[in-house]
Amino acid sequence: MFMEFSTPTEYVFGYLYTGPILLANSWFGRIATFQATVVAVCLTMLNIWLPEGGVIKASTVASRAIAVLALIVTGVLSDRLRRSQEAIALARAKLESQEELVKVREDFASTLTHDLKTPLLGAMETIKAFQQEKFGSVSPTQQQVLDTMARSHKTSLQLLETLLDIYRNDTEGLKLELAPVDLANLAEDAAASLIELAANRRVHLSVNYGDSDWRRALWVQGDALQLQRVFNNLLVNAINHSRRGGRVEVVLEPQTTYQVVKILDTGAGIETEELSHIFERFYQGHSQRQAKGSGLGLYLSRQIISAHRGIIWAENRIPTGAIFAFKLPIYPFQGDRG
Repeated sequence: MFMEFSTPTEYVFGYLYTGPILLANSWFGRIATFQATVVAVCLTMLNIWLPEGGVIKASTVASRAIAVLALIVTGVLSDRLRRSQEAIALARAKLESQEELVKVREDFASTLTHDLKTPLLGAMETIKAFQQEKFGSVSPTQQQVLDTMARSHKTSLQLLETLLDIYRNDTEGLKLELAPVDLANLAEDAAASLIELAANRRVHLSVNYGDSDWRRALWVQGDALQLQRVFNNLLVNAINHSRRGGRVEVVLEPQTTYQVVKILDTGAGIETEELSHIFERFYQGHSQRQAKGSGLGLYLSRQIISAHRGIIWAENRIPTGAIFAFKLPIYPFQGDRG
């Protein structure tokens, strides 16, 4: 201010007020920024007439008008910057709070599922002892009831193990034991293990090799146990959603750089808007295909295929049914294995 009023009006010191405006915005907030801007504008324009005695030129007025405009822009932009920073800080705080809440929920779910395994395993062993007549004879009707209970407990145990695997994979990452694996062997083993389930659902289950009926090897670098789970998940999903008298086919198609596996069913198909969400965790759509299940098997399958640097997808068949497929990089030395 001393420099402002002790020098001729031709010298415009108004630009120096940007410093106090920025400091007021940083230290005190919006009201102080407005007050500092108003004071800076008034002092800049007041210097046109003070000190008295000078000749007021049009160029001087224009220079000070430009300085005033610059001060106003500085005040407005600094205020907007402060509000943007506050909004970012608030959004970051909310995000951190949500992440913490998600972590607490996942820790709770992981602990709960782990603790539920012990009594569930105990119940399964007790049922097994009853089935083996260790506590006395069991009538055929009672044996059927015990079989139903055993299957139900086994399904619950598989669900718990899937939950534990999903939470473990999300937090620690999926650990793979890689080795050369023939997808054809895995497909045939999975189909053989599920042939009884398919028969109970009156679904025909088969494995073929695309355009050729000849059996061939599809070698990939992978974890056989984890890939076996993918086959089981996709096949069980296809069997459960196929109509009685329908067909489920495992089609193996070797390509130049990828080995492709397709699971074809004759169910109701998938609604178009659900195709992009069907592999999400706990996703439950509104189509007939999603009437059953927890939404975990497909999510776990995506985790496993992604960890193998592969791609998994779903699409509809024409005229009816769905295709769940995945592809994995071909094992580079498959030719040495015959």
